[in-house]
Amino acid sequence: MPHVSFFWLKPENDKILTGLQSEFHALVKDAIKENRLKLPPIPDVLTELQTLCNRDDSTVRDAATLLLNDPGMTATVIKTSNTMMFNRRNIVCHDIQTAVSRLGIFRVRDIITAKTVLDIKLNSSFDIECKSLLLNSATRSRQLAGSMALITQNLLQYRPELKIEPEKALLAGLFADIGLFSLIHEYQNYLDSGNFLDINFAKYVFEHCCNRSSLDILKHWGFDEDYLEVACNKRFFPAHKKEDDITYLDVARMANHLLLFKDNDDAIDEHEVELDLAGAEVMFTLTNLPDEEFNSQINHVLLSSGF
Repeated sequence: MPHVSFFWLKPENDKILTGLQSEFHALVKDAIKENRLKLPPIPDVLTELQTLCNRDDSTVRDAATLLLNDPGMTATVIKTSNTMMFNRRNIVCHDIQTAVSRLGIFRVRDIITAKTVLDIKLNSSFDIECKSLLLNSATRSRQLAGSMALITQNLLQYRPELKIEPEKALLAGLFADIGLFSLIHEYQNYLDSGNFLDINFAKYVFEHCCNRSSLDILKHWGFDEDYLEVACNKRFFPAHKKEDDITYLDVARMANHLLLFKDNDDAIDEHEVELDLAGAEVMFTLTNLPDEEFNSQINHVLLSSGF
């Protein structure tokens, strides 16, 4: 490694930071391969549910029976299935089998995973700096998720034929930076092993590795291409997109642009988003909402989803 003084020369700085990004991304990939991935301490029931989702012969009864082993998780699924966003027909259900039947096995997995990840972000046991990063992540991911759901609801008013759902848009936003927890955990292990990396450099590494780590984790768990594209902010399956389609990735980019605009963030100058006529109408409407009304609508979306 070059002498520390050379770090401040830009070529050496870039080389070292690039090396650190590769190293931490490799640590997360190794953790996935060796089945020691440290995410929110995933309940055993959720691990088994993820396995069920990867089997072709799984049934609603299988998932419901499995969830009965965790009363807290069962209550969460029933409660969520009765929220305004996930209960479009406004028919209240009281048992887990009806709830799973309404939501579908994959959606149940997505909801439980999202709630588990969000809970751990809010209750992590890392040091104060890392804890603060996760708390900020929880806030930002909920803002992105709420904005994505709100944009999707508005898009469907102009183009009801679109194959996008507000509830899935919400979950995609919550999963967008799911790799951050794993990166922070590997950073903690890195320090505990006798290494040193200043937290400010670590933040740079987290920022530039999060997309790839999130992609690896969601792939490993068997999440579909919509989630993968949002996580890595890349058109991962271009062959699946028709010319006039709006995908969840498009919605995520619109939501990010909208939040940058509302925050008066200078980064908006470098952020581009492609819009069709419906997208342009929606963005015009939402960008012109007073901040108080915009935040009220985001909060309403989150409350109506149980998140």
